[in-house]
Amino acid sequence: MNVRPDPGLPLPTRPPAVAGSFYPANADELGALVDGLLAESVRHHPTPASLGPASVAGILAPHAGLVYSGIVAAAGWRALLPSPALLPSAAHVPSPAASGPPPTVVLLGTNHGAAWLDGVGAWDGGPWRTPLGDVAVDRELTDAVIALGEPFGADARCHLGEHSLEVQLPFVARLAPEARIVALSVRAGTGTRGIEAGERLGALLAARRAAGERILLAISSDMAHYPRATVTEQVTSALLPHLVDLAPAALAAAEAALTRSEPGVSCGMCGIEPAVLGLGALRAMGVRPGVALAAATSADGGGDPRRTVGYLAVAFAEA
Repeated sequence: MNVRPDPGLPLPTRPPAVAGSFYPANADELGALVDGLLAESVRHHPTPASLGPASVAGILAPHAGLVYSGIVAAAGWRALLPSPALLPSAAHVPSPAASGPPPTVVLLGTNHGAAWLDGVGAWDGGPWRTPLGDVAVDRELTDAVIALGEPFGADARCHLGEHSLEVQLPFVARLAPEARIVALSVRAGTGTRGIEAGERLGALLAARRAAGERILLAISSDMAHYPRATVTEQVTSALLPHLVDLAPAALAAAEAALTRSEPGVSCGMCGIEPAVLGLGALRAMGVRPGVALAAATSADGGGDPRRTVGYLAVAFAEA
């Protein structure tokens, strides 16, 4: 029987759980790494012309160690939080000046370890601490998400050891230090429950955006675990059409079929649940079909090509 910890009082901060392993714990080292990844992503994965400045409302980005997935993640975050200072020749990426209201990024993360979670657990505590500074929480929007009711609820403790959202924050802190977040850990299934929850979340976010709030959505997911590189690439290619078409039911069915049929695949998409919920939300937000930005495997970052993880970045722009 899975026992849910007593939620207790809201936690004052969310301390880093994977600093020093998934990314450097030293601020200068981490800043240089993120700056380099952003600049490298400009050279290797330029943002398509169809995505105008500040038009991207949502992304899918990977969440592995930054030395492996960072350039793919950088391509996604650069599209979501564009910086005019980020040029192909830039050796350093200064924080851009805020234009308009500060953004709130709603983060949908994979639940890797909170076995008690049944639904969508919202962090209802204080800021998330990173080596690059604290990232503030949009408590008012967090409360509005919790007020949507089942399967949404407050559960700060499901976030404490989880890396899938934490590894996104160095990009947020570097590109938009004034941004706030809503942190959601998703374990709502891949069927009707998850899709309908996403649609309700998307309707809330759409209404806020229509009222002038700058609200963005980020889905955190790696792709296939752990086949050889060629199979990982094939799985990404097979799932990509369902992602860009905003088709959560088709994505879930295709991911399950690939997990059963492809050799060495323990999952076709480790964040299938946040992806299903996120596609439902993006569809309710009225975005256009997605645009693939970058894809890679852990072998591209120096990992063993016989046992790989896939990475993908996709952007979703306003209609």
